[in-house]
Order: sequence, then structure tokens, then C-alpha cells
Amino acid sequence: MVDPSTGAVFAQAPAAGSAEVDFAFSSAEAAFPAWSADSKARRAALHAIADVTESAADELGRILSLETGKPHEDSRWEFRLGALWMRYYADLDVEVQETSDSEGYRATVARRPLGVVAAIKPWNTPIIQLAWAISPALRAGNTVVLKPSPFTPLSSLALASRISPLLPPGVLNVVTGPDPLGELLTSHRTPRKITFTGSTRAGTQIATAAAGGLKHFTLEMGGNDPALILPGADIAAIASPLFWASLMNNGQICGDVKRIYVHRSQHADLVDALASIATSTKVGGPFEDDVQLGPVSTRPQYDRVVGLLNRALSEGARAASGGAPIDGPGFFVPPTVLDNVDDGSAIVDEEQFGPLIPVVAYDDIEDGIRRANRTNFGLSASVWGPDLEQNSAIVTRLQAGMVSVNQHGFGARPDLPFLGHKSSGFGVENGLWGLEEYTQLQVIGTPGAGPRPDVEFC
Repeated sequence: MVDPSTGAVFAQAPAAGSAEVDFAFSSAEAAFPAWSADSKARRAALHAIADVTESAADELGRILSLETGKPHEDSRWEFRLGALWMRYYADLDVEVQETSDSEGYRATVARRPLGVVAAIKPWNTPIIQLAWAISPALRAGNTVVLKPSPFTPLSSLALASRISPLLPPGVLNVVTGPDPLGELLTSHRTPRKITFTGSTRAGTQIATAAAGGLKHFTLEMGGNDPALILPGADIAAIASPLFWASLMNNGQICGDVKRIYVHRSQHADLVDALASIATSTKVGGPFEDDVQLGPVSTRPQYDRVVGLLNRALSEGARAASGGAPIDGPGFFVPPTVLDNVDDGSAIVDEEQFGPLIPVVAYDDIEDGIRRANRTNFGLSASVWGPDLEQNSAIVTRLQAGMVSVNQHGFGARPDLPFLGHKSSGFGVENGLWGLEEYTQLQVIGTPGAGPRPDVEFC
């Protein structure tokens, strides 16, 4: 494992092969009948693992910071957020539906768990991704085989070693290692569902593999999320929230703002305001005092970010802040605000997933809407402006699964659906909708005069 703040190897992790994958799936399969039959025990277990996850925030957060380079407080926040998701699903309760026909025959519509779930998760927020996968899966009665990113396996292994004793053997299994480990999971006969977060290319391959086995799947495949700034917006008021909506987790969040469109009359003002914030932002190692942004988390991603930046500059872009990697060890790129950029360039058309903020000028609102929608992605989008009625009318025209007015995204909300349109995803995470993705419907018919079926939602 490489510490991105130094570029040096600091640890090793196990590399699972086919034998370990077979064992993990057989363990999960064996645990499924008893686990799926006891809803009360599942609720209690989720509360218990939430408590352990939250209490581990400081100690295991250090491991997460070493893996990802993110500030230690951000790592601690990940564990607290993971616990929030676990408690939300522990307490989520939905009643079954019941209907009767004219002769009194009763039909009860319930949901049943799918079986074993394979969860393949990325390196940018490993603990949040772990919680997003296992919380609804376990609450619904499934068992799980989790594969964290080969760049960040240690925090997931460390947390799993603490929460697994609170679960029956085989309910939660973690396998780590490089490719072709992911393919071993997706092609295995056992899982009835695959949940994946990552690239569109990998997600397409997983969808193909899942279809061959008639497996359920949920795919979250990133985005190139626009923020549309309308004429008359208060630049001084929106600059800071817009900056941090772009650079949360150093720009390494799929729902971060990736490109900003602002009316030409206010373009220079917004660029200057964002650049001022960027130059005052402290970049450093995860355990430095008052650090706000860390390094890019992996060497391949660092190379990609630097490549996009250099290409943009060579094509005429201007760096209003930053503009070059920071000299010294580690994968540090300062927050870089770019103007003199336009649609059709890689820095605008591709998801940068790093501390780069391209700011594009548009001429009229219809032009801005067209530009915002000019992408194969459709995860999140936002509209910022002084007229709330106008904002609300425009935001519904943006082609994304999650849109918002005068902010970008909805914060840490486990009760709201997280989803993408177009190439950004297939299926839904979070909320009741996310729970339903881990279930299948069952209709139970009984005579109306007989006892009611003793069933829960899951």
C-alpha cells in the first residue's frame, strides 16, 4: 500500500484468489438461511456495528488517511457517516401491503432478500461505500461478500475485523486484491446481486456479466456534474459553497461539481472569487494542523489529473490558481481554477476527479442549459441564481438524477435516493428505494377467514 502524501509504501494487504473467493461465497451462502429469517436480530446487529464503527473513527481513521491522503478529520467523518447509514437502516420499517378480493381471499405483498450480494467498491470513500452497501443488504436479510479497492483495502479490513464478531459467521466477508479479483466475483455462480461503484467501462462489463447469470445489479458510474450560474447571481455569496461543492474530498467525489457554467457578464468575477479561495486553501499531509485538502489518492489518478491539466494549459487554458503539481514527495496538486476553456476540451468533457475546476462562459440561459446537458453522464447538477421561481423551472430541465437549487447535492442524507441518469448509473442507492434494490417481491395468498401471514417487509 502506498501513502499518497509521501509516495512511499507503508503496508501490505492480502491478495485473494479463486480459492478465497469460493470460500467467501460458500460461507455467505451457508449463513443466508438463518440470517434472512430473523429480522429482529438483523436490526440489533446493525445498531451494534454502527456503535463500533463510530467508536473506531479516530483509530481506524488514521489508517484511512494513510491509504487515501485525506485529512484525518475527513477520515473520522467517514466512519461517523457510515454509522449514520447503519442506524438509519436498522430503524427503517415499512409495512407490507395487503389486499382482498370480493370473496375475501387475501393477498399479502412482501419483499424477500435476494441471497448473497457481491459488493465491489472504490478507493475515494472506502468506509462510506462499505456502509452504503452492507447496511441495506444486511437489513434486507442478504449476506455479503465485499471487495474494496486494491488501493484502499486496509481500512475496510480493519473495520470488518471489528464488526464481523457482532454478526453470525459468514454474514459479512471481505476479499482484497488486484484484478482479476473483481471478475472472479462477478462471474461466480453464487451471488444473486452485484452492487458496483466505479467507472462506466467497468460497470458495463459488470452489467454484461450479471446479465449472463440473470443477476440483479446496481451500478453507480460517476458523473461530469455541472453547476449553472444564472445572470445576477451573488458571486460573493456563492463562491465558497461552489468551491467546496467542487472540491469536497479534493474533487474525488462522483457528485462533486466538475464544470461550472457562468454568464459571460460575471465570468471574470467568479473566476477571481474561486481563485482567491483556492490560493488561501491549505494543502498538505493528512495529519498536519489545519490542513484542508490532501493529495490525489492514487498514483494512476494523479497521473490522469496532471495529464488533463497539462493538456488544458497546452490548448490555451489559463490557471487562475495552481496550475502545476506541488514540488516534493507525494501526489499533491493544488486547487486549480481554469478559464479560457470550453466544451469540446478534455478538461470540460471528461470527469477530472481531482482538484481542477474549469469555469466556462455562456451567452444566454438556453445556451447554458444546452451546455450543462451536453454530456453522456447524468448524476447531479445544480442551478444558482437570485430568482427562485426561475431556478426551480430551469433545474428540472437538467438531465441528471439529482438536481438542486442554490446548493449542490443534499449532504449526508441516507433517506434520499442516490441515482444517476444516462451513463451515470443503473438502479438506486439509499433510502427505501435502495433497500428495495436488495429484495424481490413475493405475493402470499391466504383465505380471508384464516390467520394473517406473519411477515414483515423484509
